[in-house]
Amino acid sequence: MTEKLIYPFTFGDMSQKDLLGGKGANLAEMVRIGLPVPAGFTITTHACRAYLRTGQMPERLNEQIDVALRDLEKLSGKTFGGVDNPLLVSVRSGAKFSMPGMMETVLNVGMTPEVTQSIASTSGNPHFAWDSYRRFIEMFGKIVCDIAPEEFHKVQERIASSVGAGNIQTLDVESLKLLCEGFKTVISLATGEDFPRDPREHLLRSIEAVFKSWNSERAQMYRRRERIPSDIGTAVNIQAMVFGNLSDDSGTGVAFTRNPSTGEVGRYGDYLQKAQGEDVVAGIRTPLSLDEFAQLSPAVAAELDAVMELLEAHYEDLCDIEFTIERGKLWILQTRVGKRTAEAAFRIALQFVDENKISMDEALRRTSGDQLAMLMFPQFDITGQLQEIARGIPASPGAAVGEVVFDSKRAFDLSKSGKKVILVRRETSPDDLVGMVASQGILTSRGGKTSHAAVVARGMGKTAVCGTDSISVDESAQLFTAGTITVHEGDLISIDGTSGAVYLGDVPVVASSVTSYLEGRLSAGSDEATPVVKAVDRILMHADSKRRLKVRTNADTPEDAIRARILGAEGVGLCRTEHMFLGPRRSFVERLVLAENEDVQRSVIAEMEPLQRADFVGIMMAMSGLPVTIRLLDPPLHEFLPSLADLSAQMARAEAIHEEVSARNRALFAAVNRLHEANPMLGLRGVRLGILIPELYKMQVRALVHAYLEVKKLGHDPHPEVMIPLVATQRELLYLRESLEEEIARTFKGSGLKVLLPIGTMIETPRAAITADRLGVHADFFSFGTNDLTQLTWAFSRDDVESTFLPRYLDLELLPFNPFESLDEAGVGILLRTAVDLARRLRSDFKLGVCGEHGGDPKSIHFFNSLGIDYVSCSPFRVPIARLESGRAAIIG
Repeated sequence: MTEKLIYPFTFGDMSQKDLLGGKGANLAEMVRIGLPVPAGFTITTHACRAYLRTGQMPERLNEQIDVALRDLEKLSGKTFGGVDNPLLVSVRSGAKFSMPGMMETVLNVGMTPEVTQSIASTSGNPHFAWDSYRRFIEMFGKIVCDIAPEEFHKVQERIASSVGAGNIQTLDVESLKLLCEGFKTVISLATGEDFPRDPREHLLRSIEAVFKSWNSERAQMYRRRERIPSDIGTAVNIQAMVFGNLSDDSGTGVAFTRNPSTGEVGRYGDYLQKAQGEDVVAGIRTPLSLDEFAQLSPAVAAELDAVMELLEAHYEDLCDIEFTIERGKLWILQTRVGKRTAEAAFRIALQFVDENKISMDEALRRTSGDQLAMLMFPQFDITGQLQEIARGIPASPGAAVGEVVFDSKRAFDLSKSGKKVILVRRETSPDDLVGMVASQGILTSRGGKTSHAAVVARGMGKTAVCGTDSISVDESAQLFTAGTITVHEGDLISIDGTSGAVYLGDVPVVASSVTSYLEGRLSAGSDEATPVVKAVDRILMHADSKRRLKVRTNADTPEDAIRARILGAEGVGLCRTEHMFLGPRRSFVERLVLAENEDVQRSVIAEMEPLQRADFVGIMMAMSGLPVTIRLLDPPLHEFLPSLADLSAQMARAEAIHEEVSARNRALFAAVNRLHEANPMLGLRGVRLGILIPELYKMQVRALVHAYLEVKKLGHDPHPEVMIPLVATQRELLYLRESLEEEIARTFKGSGLKVLLPIGTMIETPRAAITADRLGVHADFFSFGTNDLTQLTWAFSRDDVESTFLPRYLDLELLPFNPFESLDEAGVGILLRTAVDLARRLRSDFKLGVCGEHGGDPKSIHFFNSLGIDYVSCSPFRVPIARLESGRAAIIG
């Protein structure tokens, strides 16, 4: 039986996004609830996947398209390719997950010179007819024939200047006819073939172009950023055209049921009179607001308001709606759950709770740790002397500072070299995505709140100011002017996506109100608390009430521990004691390595002990009543000693000029030469160092016991734990454990206290993971060091691969994401699952934690929760993010 690859809009509902794509499923849903949707049909994602596998249109697809077209002709009373009453259609992409502007659309398919002449006659509007044909030819050339937009712009500018027209909208009919012929010539020269005349060929090639656009560079980049699977493909929607460029009482727009930027209640969107849909999204003209549209067409605006209210109630969420008005008749072209900023996400979720539309659990599902992180970014300090040079539409909030750049590729290159840039364009297009991703923010002179720049920036959490019509952008000259001020490429500007202000120079930033709240400097119940602070407070408290996972912090100083506790940390999951010997204390490690004998070594260790003790006192006081896990020294020696290459160069230089080398430098060179390792991350570190220099770890536990006694004496409640790093064998762990327990007991002796400090180990080698049951016999707890575990499982050196081949692997989609940012569940995750199972078979209450960077990654937290791990540990800044995401993991499952 032949697989059915096409369904009319009258089939299906919003639950069938896997088959119909998001757009197709939502079109079917709107038809089902009785909204005015132009008729059409959807080519399924199965068809696209078949095409992507073979490079050929699926067998029998053409036949099914012919059948679907005949049904559409009967429904509309029009004929595709017919001259008397022609049916014109749009061809639009529509993947399961929203990818705004990342794939292709072709409008007005079915137009030919004969059809255009017929429409000109029957509509009484030749300008509309030839403008529509012009649009089709240009889209076909750019999208189907893959011709650079500049080639069409050259023809457009030549004809416009020859008749003295300021822009394409003011061309007369004869000029539009010339433009159509000029565009056809561009296509013929580029392809070596005459422009095709058969509407059916136009349709089939447009469908194929949409399939191909799934793997366009910008679509791949967007999927990587949003972690959308690369193998699901897109559906294609064929829909009868309605024309917003037909007459003065026609137009097109985009509406949101609430403000997707701030979350405020009320209509929000753009409307362009006498225009087609791509004009709004492209930002070529600055549109009217919906309030202005309501004054222009109150009856249609009221109808649109009713549709917005119905869709929001139906989807129980913020809706993004594309609409067209043709001679006063409202048509809804698509809807989807709208993308929103982080601020809007929290505010809208709470609004729906307070309106009794969703539960607090659902509000928690609709917010995320990534969004909370965005809200913690700084904001501009506008109390000082600022030079505001322009003000546009605040399209995506935030504070961005950078050098002005006018080209997306250059923005990408400068960003890779370490510079912060602001991408400035007249308007952006989907081809600008690479520059938008690389930039700190986006500034455009055209476009509105629903332009391409605004929609994409909001989705990425990028700051954007659009429709800044007081600036004139000259991309070819690499400058823009704002009144009498000229800003050149490379000049520094600051843009405020919350107010729309554009400032010359570098504006200082201050902590966000959300960060002030999280750090205890602002009460959620105070008059100064913003709506988003109140929303974050309620949702975060709900997350805390739902989560099972405890959230600890990685803290190496008392200051870090204090800050983390204020942010909600429930202990220290990782205190990296080697970090206490960076900076001014680095010389201790150097002296330890250079020690001529054990007596000198013991002397250096004795000097280190009071420093360690003081550090431990401060951290345990900050975390009184909560666990503090002290990881014993794990210093890769290359991080503490001069490089062998530098020392060799110094020695060679001294020898060349017959300069005497000091005894210290000779000893240092000899020691570094002796200890040099080809791969220090796999060399003398962790447990191996503790076994070779046993006094080192003994000193650390002595310092910890003395700190414990001092903190206890001060009336605090310390809960230290000892963690041994980089263990691979049962014998290593047993050998060190026995030695440390003896030292702990000896130090406690005479204090009147007998305290058994928990001693555990990190699981950061694959061998440790798969022999966890053996290690568990001698460990009170495990903590997964997922950074090293990832390096050792993948055979990746993090410091090297992230600057060499890993970016290329991500570009080629050989890896779906960076495994150092989110845990590799399919590989490293199996090791974790194995270790968890083995440990819990040994003891059902075996305490398990995660202390790698993944402990603060929202996606990874869901995996850790599913394994039944007891706690995650992350940097202080990410503690609130981990709290929120742990709550989400508990309710999402």
